[in-house]
Amino acid sequence: MTNTNVTRRQVVKAAGALGLMPSIAMGKDDGMLQRSIPGTGEALPVVGLGTYGVFDVQSTPGAIAARREIVDALTNHGGSVIDTSPMYNRSEAVIGDIIDAGARRRSLFLATKVWTTGREAGIAQMRESARLMNAKTIDLMQVHNLRDTAVHMQTIRQWQEEDRIRYNGLTHYRAGAHDALEAEMKRFKPQFIQINYSVGELEAENRILPLARDAGIAVLINRPFKSGDLFRRVGRSPLPDWAREFASSWGQVFLKFIVSHPAVTAVIPATSKITHMLDNVGAGYGPLPDNAMRERIVRYVEDL
Repeated sequence: MTNTNVTRRQVVKAAGALGLMPSIAMGKDDGMLQRSIPGTGEALPVVGLGTYGVFDVQSTPGAIAARREIVDALTNHGGSVIDTSPMYNRSEAVIGDIIDAGARRRSLFLATKVWTTGREAGIAQMRESARLMNAKTIDLMQVHNLRDTAVHMQTIRQWQEEDRIRYNGLTHYRAGAHDALEAEMKRFKPQFIQINYSVGELEAENRILPLARDAGIAVLINRPFKSGDLFRRVGRSPLPDWAREFASSWGQVFLKFIVSHPAVTAVIPATSKITHMLDNVGAGYGPLPDNAMRERIVRYVEDL
């Protein structure tokens, strides 16, 4: 039975009361697990940071300091990917302010999106993204929600030739858009896609993830907790003994389930809380669930 009144904060608090607070390293600390980007072989840490909602704040000293702490926690524990978008209002500007405040740009893999219609509008928006983030080169530019893909992919690839963008990609956040995404993956052959996938949203396993693996496309995963629904489902349930073999929190169980899929390159959970960031990066360390364990996780959550 789903408990709709429980948040992740309450789950973590309950774990703390039981002496089960999450830890960063599950086993030997050899650095965060990395996956190679198909086509280039560049290694990318498997846990990153999303900014939707949580970085849309005024650039006050306190707000910037708090979010720089989040970014520093990411990079200090081996992560690098930060994903944003012009759609996320002030998030790109906040990232730029964090870099201005001393966050290590060379440690960051900055991913943003173009989300408008028309060539000139797309060019103007991408220029503004680079300005706001203080990024001479943007690591990944994605066409947000497949909006005017043909037009923007042409510009993005031109900018790649000019070393203004390193990688191109396509995104969507709904399973209902997977048919359209599949068609555009085949047509445009992007280097990255970004999609929704979690224990609670398995649809990408049917065609999108196999296609990405076969086509050599890197995969970023959004909505890893299904907008908090997975924490509401587990409620205050203690972590089962079998889950403690590879994770020390429910958040790590959910993230490691995603990362253990062979087609996934990195997962980008959004947070503005340092405790959640430290929990998230812990999913990049230690053993991952095998296929049998993955099926057990799904069955357990489905039965709640």
